[in-house]
Amino acid sequence: MRAAAERAASTITHRILLPLFLLATTLCKSDPDLLLDYCVADTSAAAASLHFNGLPCIDPASARAEHFATTALSRSTNPSPAALFGFNATVTSPATSLPGANAQGLAMARVDLAPGGVAPPHTHPRASEVAVVLDGSVLVGFADTSYRLYTQLLRAGEAFVFPKGMVHFMHNADVAAPAVVLSGFDSQNPGAQLVPLSAFRTEPSVPEEVLEKAFKIHGQDVHRIQRNLGG
Repeated sequence: MRAAAERAASTITHRILLPLFLLATTLCKSDPDLLLDYCVADTSAAAASLHFNGLPCIDPASARAEHFATTALSRSTNPSPAALFGFNATVTSPATSLPGANAQGLAMARVDLAPGGVAPPHTHPRASEVAVVLDGSVLVGFADTSYRLYTQLLRAGEAFVFPKGMVHFMHNADVAAPAVVLSGFDSQNPGAQLVPLSAFRTEPSVPEEVLEKAFKIHGQDVHRIQRNLGG
């Protein structure tokens, strides 16, 4: 009798948990496939509408060729070597620069690196990235979860892949000339989290004792790094 009751309870549990699990995995998938040819972003409704994984669509009959084109990546930002890290990134967005990319699961970015500039170690939590050097020579690399480092010096026309979520960097190896990188992402909202800022520029601050223990430094080092990062 007890065994039968346990089997019945187990069956009920599986019937409840399995649909919940499937629902959770479906909801957690980023950038789902469209059931339409395209979904040009309705930017006028973006601020007022509740939406997931994309913006509301305009009437497909109102779509125009210019919705699928952008000049956002054609302009150099020429970061100053005196800037925090010596780089600027311009990322396409369906809301501001590329409405035709809405719900297509992609974004592009132009990264301008000053001479000797660096895009410091960072991650894109929602996207893999492929980076193509357009101009200059750029040292790129990423570390995997076993802390193995993969690095490559790229020149114009050469490309490199950063796997999703891996900490990676770009460094202009030329201290006399700028460099330009064009990146593609498999999410329209890849996100970016810079490791130095995540550790030393949060609001409120990470507890000082945590930073001291994590980086094997002293309190004065924490304060110096925070000041150097503009904190």
